[in-house]
Amino acid sequence: MARINQIADENASAPAAELFGAIKSKVGMVPNLYRVVANQPAVLGSFLQFNEGLNGGSFDIKTREAIALAVAGANKCDYCASAHTAISKMVKADEAEIPGHLRGKSSDPRLQAILTLALAIVENRGSVADADLAAAREAGITEAEVVEIVANVVANIFTNYVNNVAQTDIDFPVVKSDAA
Repeated sequence: MARINQIADENASAPAAELFGAIKSKVGMVPNLYRVVANQPAVLGSFLQFNEGLNGGSFDIKTREAIALAVAGANKCDYCASAHTAISKMVKADEAEIPGHLRGKSSDPRLQAILTLALAIVENRGSVADADLAAAREAGITEAEVVEIVANVVANIFTNYVNNVAQTDIDFPVVKSDAA
């Protein structure tokens, strides 16, 4: 049971209801994560805008989902492991690779470099070593992509922390973050 209220449609404030409408039109439902964050509609609105900005980056949805899974695994967030596994399957990510993404692993060398840097950012709270950046650059990761990796990590840390604090009810097929 969630420790922070998951705002139901009928109890949503006007700003939250408006955001719920936008979410429903995009994904067909309002995931419980958004219902928790809707306790403060300004935060939900800002988060949605931040993610919309990330959609305009250079990474495709499969790469962003792999980062999300790696961060969820590192932060032991079952809600995000479940949600991003479901989304990864929806966007036709290689299902054999998905469990590895939760551990920051990929058979694709470029994606592996992205996930390795993402986990270094998580594990070191952003204070990565020169060697971490050098390895990413050696793998062909550009400076713009480094910034994009940081942004994706930060967005996912936010959701991991909210879900871990709230113990959000999982509304996707359950995947344990430590099951991979």
